[in-house]
Amino acid sequence: MSVIQDLLQQIETGIDQAKLNDSFQKKGEILELKDGVATVTGLDEVKSSEIVLFENGVKGLVLDLTTDGAGVLVLGDYSSLKQGDTVTATGEVFKVGVGEEYLGRVVNGVGMPIDGGKEIKPEHFGLVERVAPGVITRKEVNVPLETGIKSIDAMIPIGRGQRELIIGDRQTGKTTIATDTILNQKGRDVYCIYVAIGQKDWKVRRTVEMLKEKGAMDYTIVVNASISSPAVIQYLAPYVGCAMGEYFMEHGKDALIIYDDLSKHAVAYREISLLLKRPPAREAYPGDVFYLHSRLLERAARVDQQWGGGSLTALPIIETLGGDIAAYIPTNVISITDGQIFLESDLFNSGFKPAVNVGLSVSRVGGSAQTKIMKKVSGNLKLQLATYRELASFSQFASDLDPATRRKLDNGAKLMEMLKQTNDSPIPFFKQVVLVYAGIHDYFEKAPLEGIAKIEKMIYQKLDSSYLELANKIQEEKALTPEIEEEMKNLISEVITELGYN
Repeated sequence: MSVIQDLLQQIETGIDQAKLNDSFQKKGEILELKDGVATVTGLDEVKSSEIVLFENGVKGLVLDLTTDGAGVLVLGDYSSLKQGDTVTATGEVFKVGVGEEYLGRVVNGVGMPIDGGKEIKPEHFGLVERVAPGVITRKEVNVPLETGIKSIDAMIPIGRGQRELIIGDRQTGKTTIATDTILNQKGRDVYCIYVAIGQKDWKVRRTVEMLKEKGAMDYTIVVNASISSPAVIQYLAPYVGCAMGEYFMEHGKDALIIYDDLSKHAVAYREISLLLKRPPAREAYPGDVFYLHSRLLERAARVDQQWGGGSLTALPIIETLGGDIAAYIPTNVISITDGQIFLESDLFNSGFKPAVNVGLSVSRVGGSAQTKIMKKVSGNLKLQLATYRELASFSQFASDLDPATRRKLDNGAKLMEMLKQTNDSPIPFFKQVVLVYAGIHDYFEKAPLEGIAKIEKMIYQKLDSSYLELANKIQEEKALTPEIEEEMKNLISEVITELGYN
């Protein structure tokens, strides 16, 4: 009996010594490998978000911890990996290079340059996964981030540090709104990060070329996790982009990040979760898919001076099917963000661009993120348009309309025409102010519908030439003073007279 007891004691001692052995704790092996997601056993002390090293030198990120092993995302080429390969824990968490040296560059989903430019040797690194700024560290969102899009700046204002969702069916101009907002930040000391998730390579290339042509790549970083990238890279890309944006926020600067789009991000995460054998829930998404986006979007903020004093504004994009904003992923993201810009297919197909549905679009920051003059000028624009849309839906059934209703319909149609805008041509807010003032105060009453574009063009020309002093006053004072209002009236009256619409 004593021999058996001695033998058992020796075995227990051997196990204890093996557990204390550093190499035992830091080395494991691949049990299973599917589409860039590896199940690793033997890494007893590994932590979530830790970087591990595979036998072929490729890095991996620990995402899942179970009693049977660890779920690891392969951050590179997994084709040469196989079952039984050694995996080594590093004890380091996942960080990515950040800083101004990345401006003007295109990087992949893990922050490596893919544009053929020179190698980047970053001085600073940012955590890819981190806790969002707390309530105490945040400042009020009251500084406007102007998009250059008339319908948004006038009725759905966005503030620095806000999270405003862009939502709509495919091919309704969601990306255009995002890229126009990037173009409008030129000369405004706002750094931009455009994260393309699951997009076609040619589409991203076209966007980058347009940004270069307009001089916007000087202050922009593009993170491209294209549709040909593994689901792992598509999953990580938004967090990598966010880490790059947080660098600017923490150094007292303003940054804008666009996630195009989070619908594809959720699909990539669903694929990874199913490979990790996590139980599927609604629409086969895992139960923590809400947390997937909430922990990302909560990192957008405007922080107090002692925590850096900068801001990170997020414009996530969600694609709907048949305008269904009540679907699972859209409702999740709507509940996380501070408002949404809803783009409607019917408006887009009828030629109204940008196809912003005023009734379903809202900014929960509202007038706090608007300049005083724009707030004053565009006060009842949204109400007038809502009235117009309601009357228009009823008037199609009416054979005879009274003069007052006809006048409202005519005025509403002209206001809609006023809000039309071409792609890649953001309009400075001082020009928007004068145009909206003209529309709200019935200066378009005698102009034909096709004459609105002529009025707009001439107003802009005069603000760039004979009324340059007025343009400077609006930009400096940002308030509707009696003097500015009088000059605006003179300018608009002059335009109306010259065009013969008085």
